[in-house]
Amino acid sequence: MVRHDSAAAVYRQALPVILVSLVAGLFAGTLLGTESMREGIENVPGLLLLLPAFLATRGGVYGPLGARLSSGLHQGLISPRFEWNDRLRNAVVASFLNGMIVSILIAFLAYVVLLAFGRSGNLLELVLILTIAGFLSAVTMLGVLLAVIFRGYRRGVDPDNIVGPVVTTVGDVFGVVFLLVAVEITEVIL
Repeated sequence: MVRHDSAAAVYRQALPVILVSLVAGLFAGTLLGTESMREGIENVPGLLLLLPAFLATRGGVYGPLGARLSSGLHQGLISPRFEWNDRLRNAVVASFLNGMIVSILIAFLAYVVLLAFGRSGNLLELVLILTIAGFLSAVTMLGVLLAVIFRGYRRGVDPDNIVGPVVTTVGDVFGVVFLLVAVEITEVIL
């Protein structure tokens, strides 16, 4: 791995990812204004309440995975070629489990907040929505994060320069998309 100590080198690596993040963030915001999302917010008490927490925790759960992988690559503890070894498997499984547990916890907390403010809500519906959205976002985020880190590193890109924007962008865009998908699936199930 070539060292990239200069600010210009960091800027050259991060800028394209940040620009993609900007466009993707606008797309995620557009999705929030769609008729489907408005209907979901109206029909699912607590959906608007849990949305910011769900999106924020995508970065909080999968950002550390990116940092751990980046550090492992820099220290030579992880091969620059994708190899499904114990170190990588443990990091991925721990992130996946954290993402799922946090998603379900958000559903419970949203339900408690609804009750605390005298609003009605359906705990099963919230848990089902966040379980589906959490699973879909976990699979997507893990796949994208692993691909970006390993491919970027092999091409001389320092993962530390791109992990943050990639995690937040993928988390925001797919988090919103998968919440919409989960609302639709939950309507069919319940």
